[in-house]
Amino acid sequence: MDSIIEVKNLQKKYGDFYAVNGISFEVVKGEVFGLLGPNGAGKSTTMEMLVGLRKPDGGTATIAGHSIGKDASKIKQEIGIQLQSTSLFELLKVKEIIELYASFYPSHIPIQPLIDEMLLTEKQNSLVKGLSGGQKQRLAIALALIHDPQIIFLDEPTTGLDPQARRTLWDIILTLKERGKTVVLSTHYMDEAHVLADRIGIMDQGKLIALDTPNNLVSSIEAESAIEFKTKSPERVDEFNHLESVTNIVVNHDFVTLYTRNLQFSLIALLEYTKEKDISISDLSTRSATLEDVFLSMTGRGLREE
Repeated sequence: MDSIIEVKNLQKKYGDFYAVNGISFEVVKGEVFGLLGPNGAGKSTTMEMLVGLRKPDGGTATIAGHSIGKDASKIKQEIGIQLQSTSLFELLKVKEIIELYASFYPSHIPIQPLIDEMLLTEKQNSLVKGLSGGQKQRLAIALALIHDPQIIFLDEPTTGLDPQARRTLWDIILTLKERGKTVVLSTHYMDEAHVLADRIGIMDQGKLIALDTPNNLVSSIEAESAIEFKTKSPERVDEFNHLESVTNIVVNHDFVTLYTRNLQFSLIALLEYTKEKDISISDLSTRSATLEDVFLSMTGRGLREE
């Protein structure tokens, strides 16, 4: 496989605190690579080091063969960036700001087709300040694409958007992949990572704790389904280890999650056992195992917990 990004032992430290603690990974040309993890895991800091906005305190990284510490100007020609806190000129019109950004580069792609592709045709003569959240994100991506980069960094692109706006951005990202672009995407939405990413690096507390395809990550917990419930007797949850087909148990605050290879057998066994032993349970639900469960099984915490 042809790696277009190589990261080795990358570190960022603030005092005694490691925001990014020695992570290593490669991104293959043409793939969507996801960094998945809760807020504060180090995803944005990692991206900001790769695109030249923060200086690493250790480790190395190359982008399209260029070192992030030595070849910043060359890297800028290869990458487009949409940051979580992109600041836009609020009093410019949509088309004006795209034309402004286009003027920053020796060459750029045609502006009107880009506006059309980002579904901003009807808003091209409107002021930026009047755009919705989803429209501003699509504009930010348009600005990242204006010089036709081969690598696009998207930092939490759908945070705060409504479901329809999120799906629209998903379609745009998948279209970029179809065109052979390499996309590095950070998110704390497990469904987004599962739909978009070819491979996912799961981050927690500055470290990369897992890296694989979405399906392989879910398979790694050796369970097809999860049973969740509350109990007033959390000290007794170890008693459920013997239940048929149960592979793992995780206690997270008030909730107990049983992972199972056979949902029907485990559910029947759970109900029979709790009735026999007079163990009170409530809020019972079942579902298929997801990337959320991979993170939960590895850390004991949910992806969206602060």
